[in-house]
Amino acid sequence: MDNNILVQNLCKQFEGFSLDNVSFKVPKGRIVGFIGENGAGKSTTINLILNELNKDSGQIQVFGIDHTIPTVKENIGVVFDECNFHDVFTATDIEKILKGIYKTWDSNLFLQYLKKFKIPTKKTIGTFSKGMKMKLSIICAMSHRPKLLILDEATTGLDPVVRDEVLDLFLEFIQDEDCSIFFSSHITSDIQKIADYVILIHQGKIIFEEQKDNLVYNYGVAKCGKEKFAQLSSDDYIIHRTTNMSVECLVHDKEAFKRKYKNIIVDNATLEDIMLFYVKGGTSCED
Repeated sequence: MDNNILVQNLCKQFEGFSLDNVSFKVPKGRIVGFIGENGAGKSTTINLILNELNKDSGQIQVFGIDHTIPTVKENIGVVFDECNFHDVFTATDIEKILKGIYKTWDSNLFLQYLKKFKIPTKKTIGTFSKGMKMKLSIICAMSHRPKLLILDEATTGLDPVVRDEVLDLFLEFIQDEDCSIFFSSHITSDIQKIADYVILIHQGKIIFEEQKDNLVYNYGVAKCGKEKFAQLSSDDYIIHRTTNMSVECLVHDKEAFKRKYKNIIVDNATLEDIMLFYVKGGTSCED
């Protein structure tokens, strides 16, 4: 068993939206970024994995067993985009509650995290900023030493300095090669910094599941006039979009493209660039 999450042909139908034969994996010892526009199906997929929603069809395995088996959640840490702790509680209160829930709760680790991220133990959560609430949620998710972290917009509301500290914490977490992180975020720069693999979901369908390094180092954006674009082979780009003045193409091998078309500018492509080509639309070479 090399994967901490294995999703195969997952389907879920809602009025006006469907998750359509979604398949992907989250290997051990890896961080997998999950990107897509709002409403693409990211949170729905996560809730299905966590058995908070019932799937219509397909298979979900977590740690090599069916995700509905109750013991699975003992080894999962989850952070959503909102803190779900009641405002009247303090961090100390939360620790007492979670200590009774998780057999592997580590009080010393929890206190270390509180100190590291400057979270007060006696103030009520209602007095916390959004950033402090998110930090507390992350701390709680990690303090029972899970094997899998599932993060749904977990870095939302954090300032850049704290976000960087949290991302470093995630990188430390997967030094244990039995651990994995499934990280959904609209902050693609966070995904680009720490992910090993990236999955793009769009309108309920998986567009690609790729190694991050391949996307960042090999993909590019070629820009040219319409006359030069007409001379391109459709094999040399994935998708293109046309503006009033020019054409932009997403290419999968920017160095090969540069060698073949020496007079066309090719810029590096960020994850955000790649996502926008698919989400905002364009014409694929297959159309």
